[in-house]
Amino acid sequence: MHTIDLIIFLVFTIGVVVFGCSFYKKDHTSSDLTQAGRSLPGWVVGMSIFATYVSSISYIGYPGKAFASNWNAFVFSLSIPIASYFAARYFVPFYRNGDSVSAYTFLEDKFGRWARFYASACYLLTQIARMGSILYLLAVPMHILMGWNIHMVIIATSIAIIIYSMLGGLKAVIWADAIQGIILIGGALLCLGILCFSMPEGPSQVFDLAMHSPEGNKFSLGEFTGDLTTSTFWVCLIYGIFINLQNYGIDQNYVQRYHAAKTDRDARFSALFGGYLYIPVSALFFLIGSALYSYYTSHPGLLPEDIASKPDYVFPFFIVNGLPVGLRGLLIASIFAAGMSTVSTSVSSAATIILTDYYKPLTQHSTERRQVFVLRLSSAIVGAIGIFVAIAMLSVESIIDAWWKLSSIFSGGMLGLFLLGIMPRRINKKAALAGCVAGIAVIAWISLAGLYDLPGIHLHEYLAIVLGTTTIFVTGFLLSFLANKMKNENGAT
Repeated sequence: MHTIDLIIFLVFTIGVVVFGCSFYKKDHTSSDLTQAGRSLPGWVVGMSIFATYVSSISYIGYPGKAFASNWNAFVFSLSIPIASYFAARYFVPFYRNGDSVSAYTFLEDKFGRWARFYASACYLLTQIARMGSILYLLAVPMHILMGWNIHMVIIATSIAIIIYSMLGGLKAVIWADAIQGIILIGGALLCLGILCFSMPEGPSQVFDLAMHSPEGNKFSLGEFTGDLTTSTFWVCLIYGIFINLQNYGIDQNYVQRYHAAKTDRDARFSALFGGYLYIPVSALFFLIGSALYSYYTSHPGLLPEDIASKPDYVFPFFIVNGLPVGLRGLLIASIFAAGMSTVSTSVSSAATIILTDYYKPLTQHSTERRQVFVLRLSSAIVGAIGIFVAIAMLSVESIIDAWWKLSSIFSGGMLGLFLLGIMPRRINKKAALAGCVAGIAVIAWISLAGLYDLPGIHLHEYLAIVLGTTTIFVTGFLLSFLANKMKNENGAT
């Protein structure tokens, strides 16, 4: 890396940490750290929601996916408007009218403490897996650029993120997210422009080569068949609808942002703005992947075989070898922007859940000072666990596939429990518990069937969240209906 690139990168990274730490106050309350005093404008919260979506998984994984195959994974983005609409219309007022910042308090009110613990445990597992995936992708560019030890990059980056998340709280996280979101969009646009105008026959050659590649149309959204064992268009769309409804409906990352907005109107705007902005930006990342394919096809010999065999490394390799001095530093900074914003969000929300769903319910007397201490200690512990997961991710082939599978499995179908909780008809507590047990069994079967070649029908791992959620909801609803019917009949006799 040229000295200028290194200076740009270091100025940005250190600047973000210092900016986040500037929100530190000695008299911070736990509410300040978890809800930002309900003082933030809608556009800032919306940019934070957007930046949470656009992690380094998107920044590096999406171009790698489009380079190696096609735009099948973009179908996930097309499902977001459905979730954004429901969030603005129903989820935002539902949570802002509640007393707790935790997304899972109402589950305890409906079904008992077990439901709150179950949902929050699923959430924590998902966030730790997400942090590990993103920290890994943050380290890859620096490993390629500088030859730095990838383990040390993961550790150093994690410490920097944990520091400003601990000290500044949610307000620091959200404002940093907004700034990082603007930087990452600018970096991606610059990179796409350079790729397109580096083609021998001009930008149109990007589309010609990608559409007529030997592997098929690189812009394909996937097969439109009913096959549920592969990543078809319909599998990705259904997966996207369920995972995004879960994100907007019961994900602590989003629920905290609803609380942080200044007014109800700002909160509704943030849900729509953050989701809709992600669609064109994610398309931008896939277009970068297609352009990378066309670029290296038209410049044979530029891409080493060992890099081509690891799609997640292709975009960082281009940044190192295909961009001029100065822009390299900006692109690396924008990749760090994408990753740091998402990891800081996960650290903050996970610490909030540990405080609200585990520490407070199990502690009789807790001072404000002790709660602030628990929040900061939890941030450090969650961040440390994320480091170990990131190092474990070094062996995966495609980070997008690994993350989507883990998020589908670790979700535990908790969206189904949420839907049971908001039903106007009262659901029997034992029926809800039975539904969760059945849902876990279905998720375990889908997850293990392909891995160990178990007998029976094999389905794609993306469908774990779909069938897990459906099983919990349908089982809980039907058993509750039967229990209420039997109770009424016995009462009548």
